[in-house]
Amino acid sequence: MEAKPEVRDMTSRVVTHLYRREKRSHFPVMLLLRLLQKLVRTLNSDGTPGQVALGIAMGSALGLTPLVNLHNVLIIAVVFLLNVSLPAAMLGWILFAPVGFLFDPWFDALGRVLLADTPGLVPMWTALYNIPVVPLSNYNNTVVLGSLIGWIVLAAPIFYLARWGVGSYRTKVLPRLLDTKVFKLLKASKLYNLYQLFQTD
Repeated sequence: MEAKPEVRDMTSRVVTHLYRREKRSHFPVMLLLRLLQKLVRTLNSDGTPGQVALGIAMGSALGLTPLVNLHNVLIIAVVFLLNVSLPAAMLGWILFAPVGFLFDPWFDALGRVLLADTPGLVPMWTALYNIPVVPLSNYNNTVVLGSLIGWIVLAAPIFYLARWGVGSYRTKVLPRLLDTKVFKLLKASKLYNLYQLFQTD
């Protein structure tokens, strides 16, 4: 006996709802897997440790400072124009975005000290504000200024630490990982598709 159209329609809606709910429930896991995939692919890319580290350092600016600002437009342009690893820049953005939110109160305090609590700097800020285009940088925002200064201070340590980390990973960690029983078992098992997810293109 054929089901009534309204019954079939109701069944279809229920199945669709359950599928979407199941898909949403796995979203955090898939997001984490994609982040791990991006991390592994970036570390295993053809770029030198210096290129990857520079990309991470440049991308950290997008994470540490408010995104929609003139200095970030310039940083994105530099990433595309120079021989910098774009995936590494994206990875730096993703990794340092939570750090930026965490340090916002300190960036705000630093910007406030520089903009409002240091009278000797007021003439310089006034002169900069009268230069065309410069006001578009939003430097008169305490968080923007504080986070930009913070990134300038942290950029070199981030670069050198990332270069050391990438070099150490490629020479010491990766060969050991590839030779472990876990990786060999993973490649030989039904989880091979997951293994492939972490391979470079």
